[in-house]
Amino acid sequence: MEAKITAIGTYAPEKVIDNHYFESFIETSDEWIRSRTGIIERRFSAEDEYTSDLSVAAVRDLAKRYNKDISDVDFILVATVTHDQIMPSMGTQLQYRLNIPNAAALDISAACAGFGYGITLARSLIHSGMYRKILVIGAETLTKVTDFKDRTSCILFGDGAGAILIEAAENGNIGECIAGAEGSGGQDLYLSTQATQVNGTPIKANNKIVQNGRAVFRWAVTRMSEIFEAIVEKNGLRKEDIDWFIPHSANMRIIEAICQRVGFPVEKSLESLSRYGNTSSASIPLALDEAVRAGKVKKGDKLLLLGFGGGLTYAGTVIEWGI
Repeated sequence: MEAKITAIGTYAPEKVIDNHYFESFIETSDEWIRSRTGIIERRFSAEDEYTSDLSVAAVRDLAKRYNKDISDVDFILVATVTHDQIMPSMGTQLQYRLNIPNAAALDISAACAGFGYGITLARSLIHSGMYRKILVIGAETLTKVTDFKDRTSCILFGDGAGAILIEAAENGNIGECIAGAEGSGGQDLYLSTQATQVNGTPIKANNKIVQNGRAVFRWAVTRMSEIFEAIVEKNGLRKEDIDWFIPHSANMRIIEAICQRVGFPVEKSLESLSRYGNTSSASIPLALDEAVRAGKVKKGDKLLLLGFGGGLTYAGTVIEWGI
């Protein structure tokens, strides 16, 4: 059987934070943030609102909008780096809260590439014949692990969740996938509670996101341009066949630079960062669902999805939209 995306849902917290919020406690401005990142606003989760809450809301949005019965889902994949707790896993908590009694559950810790990894794994599990109905969720409450004393990173992050349902079908719509990692760059983007080392480099154990922005920017632009080309080639396509490019929404300057390098019109890229900030594993489904709701993405459109982030990790594929 082939793998087909049959529903999508999203959720973002109610609290909207614009760029002026940061002017009272760090040296920055709305103009500075917009010009360097493309971010206009983002969402902050409430003090008692966690990643599991956002995930449940996104799945319920999916079920309601597409009239889907999720009680017979047989695998739940949750991409996140902001678990409510380390154990039990997010997947098991969603299995319980959504009343999906027979589903296996697995968390994916691939940071901003997590949603792409989830699609890759779900496609493989369905192709194997072992599973027929899989929920893939990308959800984060990054503001709970943001260092608000770091002016270069605290302006970036927001909270949100997105979910897709992937089912076995005779005619699938998920193309060939590429997923990989370059652990040599792990020290450039991390989140840790233990004072260990990454690649021989001592790291901060403050449970906050720490990022070498310049190093990650250079890697993302150079390497993801190559992966973009590789995904197109692996799916037997030309760049001209791609209707929409949906990269991880880290920074608009990164997206523009990738598009320039590969010769793809930036106007045909979709992002969620302007309204939601960098939501890591949630950024791709948020961007996709906004475009679906707005009527931009239409049935038959070919979408190139590409996530990249901490690890360093990357994962992407081509989807022919069918709902």
